[in-house]
Amino acid sequence: MRRYCFCLQVRPERMEEYVERHRAVWPEMLDALHAAGWHNYSLFLRDDGLLIGYVESPDLAAAQAAMAATEVNARWQKEMAQYFTGIDGRGPDEAMLLLTEVFHLD
Repeated sequence: MRRYCFCLQVRPERMEEYVERHRAVWPEMLDALHAAGWHNYSLFLRDDGLLIGYVESPDLAAAQAAMAATEVNARWQKEMAQYFTGIDGRGPDEAMLLLTEVFHLD
């Protein structure tokens, strides 16, 4: 299992609504994430809109491709795109900026 960390920027004026949307993620979206190989997935939001995501997967590219092949992901990404800046017409899942791990305490 490999660890991945990424960031995106949530529009500050949409942060409350973004948080609310994640209190009720669609059950079929959760099922698809699990089936696609997303494990220990967490999102963290700073008060200026910086979103940090963490996920564990054997292969993030394969996990992303598996999600991209699902209908539920297309619907979710389309609805979530309105909350982000700097994604240039891409879905949030395509615009994630991966961060380099520099330290890990086992």
